[in-house]
Amino acid sequence: MTADEDGDRPVVIEVEGATKTFVQRRRVTRRGLRRERLDVHAVRDVSFTVRAGEMVGYLGPNGAGKSTTIKMPIGILTPTTGRLRVAGLDPARQRLALARRIGVVFGQRSTLWWDLPLRDSFELVRHLYRVPADRYRANLDRFVDLLDLGPFLATPVRQLSLGQRMRGDLTAAFLHDPAIVYLDEPTIGLDVVSKAAVRSFLAETNREHGTTIMLTTHDTADIEQLCRRVLVIDHGRLGFDGDLATLRDRLGGDRMLIVDLPGPVPPVSVTTPGARVVRVDGPRQWLSFPATASAAPLIAEVAARYPVVDLSIREPAIEDVITRLYTSGPIPTARQPTTPTDHSNASAVGEP
Repeated sequence: MTADEDGDRPVVIEVEGATKTFVQRRRVTRRGLRRERLDVHAVRDVSFTVRAGEMVGYLGPNGAGKSTTIKMPIGILTPTTGRLRVAGLDPARQRLALARRIGVVFGQRSTLWWDLPLRDSFELVRHLYRVPADRYRANLDRFVDLLDLGPFLATPVRQLSLGQRMRGDLTAAFLHDPAIVYLDEPTIGLDVVSKAAVRSFLAETNREHGTTIMLTTHDTADIEQLCRRVLVIDHGRLGFDGDLATLRDRLGGDRMLIVDLPGPVPPVSVTTPGARVVRVDGPRQWLSFPATASAAPLIAEVAARYPVVDLSIREPAIEDVITRLYTSGPIPTARQPTTPTDHSNASAVGEP
């Protein structure tokens, strides 16, 4: 989706100046035994908007405020200060109406019925959301195919593997055709095959049905494969909002030119500014160069001096980029807040 296409879509999630403060009381022995009030600021003045059809990654270290931020537009938590609108509704005051328009998946908790066969859990979801029978059958058939649910539809949820249960939770969250889906660690603990199935399902659902998805995860591969836009929060403050490529550019780091030669040779000699050989393994050599620089001059120099068999470029690892952001402090946001002009009329828990 291009920037112009983004601008043509209605805003479906609007968070403006959201702050969430929790009150804790602890015992202190100073001047006698008493309780002292302690204000914990989980989220501080967070603002962002999400347009219909976006798939947005939400990143941050443990305790950064990710889950607290996600719970406010779901309606589980009420902001201490600030304004939220989701699908044209106030999440805290119109939670029941909003629940029919959203889906939620928390990777470490299940919304399925533990002792029922998976198919019966889906039937209960159908009745809870009052999904028409024909639409339910069509959706379920599609999800069974996309997520390969057929072999264990008759299996009680408690007997499912983690990967099977997660595919069941995803189906339950999407069965009623929600306009917006919040996913908190949807691939946690899954094997490679299950992760691939979940990612493929999310990408296709977003692409084919325009479902807006907010994805919170510690697995940066989820972000790289699914999300063009990322929000990064740390210590309760939004440190970045923009394209993944822009995040890489702003935080620097190195790209890698991997060169395959006909045979082993000493480290190649180059004069391109900032370029250097960092590894040699037989006929293959790795040359790092600044992430903000064009690869063309370095490629041209290497090709002119050496008989190149093959070469490729590796972008900075997103894990390294995020780590640099956490340790360097907030950087200016890459995206200006959007002033909403339209709203589309388009269940769960976690920790602060």
